[in-house]
Order: sequence, then C-alpha cells, then structure tokens
Amino acid sequence: MKINGVWLPIITPFTNGVIDYDSYEKMIDHYLSYDISGLIPLGTTGEIPVVTDVEYEEIIERTVAAVADCIPVYVGLGGNYTDKLLKQLKKVEKYKIDGILSVCPYYSRPNQRGLSEHFLKLAEATDLNIIIYNIPYRTGVNLLNETLFKLAEQKNVVGVKDSNGNIKQSMDLIKNKPPDFSALTGEDILYYNTVVNGGDGGILASAHLMTEKFVEIYSLLEKNDHKAALLIWRRIADFIPLLFEEPNPAPLKYCLKRLGLLKSAEVRLPLTPVSDGLKKELDSILSF
Repeated sequence: MKINGVWLPIITPFTNGVIDYDSYEKMIDHYLSYDISGLIPLGTTGEIPVVTDVEYEEIIERTVAAVADCIPVYVGLGGNYTDKLLKQLKKVEKYKIDGILSVCPYYSRPNQRGLSEHFLKLAEATDLNIIIYNIPYRTGVNLLNETLFKLAEQKNVVGVKDSNGNIKQSMDLIKNKPPDFSALTGEDILYYNTVVNGGDGGILASAHLMTEKFVEIYSLLEKNDHKAALLIWRRIADFIPLLFEEPNPAPLKYCLKRLGLLKSAEVRLPLTPVSDGLKKELDSILSF
C-alpha cells in the first residue's frame, strides 16, 4: 500500500528518568481513535539520541503490541556508520513492523555517491520498507532529488520525509517523483501546501495536537474540497510555529501533559523543559 495521510512521529514519555509506558500506551490508543495513517516511534521527536539500546527494543515491542496491526509501524533507524546500522537492522527485523524511517547520515557529510551507497546497503539488507529522511539543516548534507529517484528504483525504498528546506526542490520532488513513491513533508507548516500540490501527506510532530483537524484536512483534499480544507488549516496553522519555537519535543510534551495524556513533560538532556514565557503562549492554543 502506498504511504499517505497523517503519520505521527510519536514522542517518548519519561517520568523520573525512565520511560513511562502507561502514558505511552495511553497515547497510542488515543491516536488510533483519530484514524492516523501510521505511527513512527524512535524518531527525532521520540528523542532517539537519548534512548538506550535496551529501551530502543522495549519501545518497539510495546508499540507493536499496542498498535495490534491496526496501522503500519515504521521505526526510526538512522546514523552515520552504515555497518553499525546493518547490525541494528537485524535486531529490528525481529519485530512485526512494516518499515524504518532512516535519516541521511549526519555530521560526516557524505557526497551524493556516499548517500546513495549508504541507502542501497540498507535496502539490499532487508525486506522492510524504507522511508528516507532528508533534513539538511540537521545532517549537514542534502539528498538531491536525482539521487533520491535513483534510490526509489529499489522496491523497498518507498518514500521520503522531506525537510530539505528548499521549496523549489520540494515542488520538483512532488512533480517528478515515481508514481508509487511517496513524498511526505516533515515541515509541519508546509503540510497543506504539500498535499495541495500533489504530495502524499506528512510525518507531523504537531499532529500530536488537534489530530482530527490534520486528518480531516487530508480527507477533504483527497476529495478536492480545497476551500473547506483551507478553512480548517487557517484555524490551526498559527499554533505550529509555537511548537518549534524551542527544541522539539519539549513544547509538545508540555501541551500533552496539560491535556492529560502525559504524567510528566520531562525531556532528557541536552534538551530542557520549555521556558515560562513559551508556556504562556502554549496555554493560549490549548483552549482551541
């Protein structure tokens, strides 16, 4: 099945330094009720850099059990050492997941050939589907559309989470992508524009809030009811920048605790809780 709609890169809740699985499973039940299209644990929003190896597998196991085949599950699996990822991939394959979300190798800044060979190695090593995550302002390297389309010739390279930061590149991606390849925005503020221009949806941290609105927008756009979708989008678009005014997912966690979905808004260092000033601004959107 082609990947489309609203995919949630779910946060990892912590309480007193440990993962709060009661809140985590409560969240999964909550979001399943809103007909999201897929779930992605252990991404950047899930604070993957500060999750231990043991916790990593625990989260996958808990996620698969909680989702119970209701929607696809893709697990965050990325890094800048290809051989290490291949070994990690074998651990992930033990679980009943549908695929992985794999970010471009960061910090080492490989060229296009290096990026291509990295993802080819992953694709050849597994039958799991792969969504590539292109986010140059975090990784230091931009995966060009030409390279991406070549990778899409692999049957299990099925889509991209596009956060390349260049609107022309994003529009060219949507216009020229292969028919069965999914272009999902990772820039939440571009969600409406992406789908209107022929994109397939988004992997959206901000869809932790007002989830039904994001889902409804996609449904309306699929029916070509752009005006109705735009009315909803205009009502929610203003809150999105607030959620990224300080490092994600701290603002989200503050909101989710206020809404009763989390016991704690705790994040792990080097992230810190949101400032008092931002709390006041976030409080204003929680009254929607």
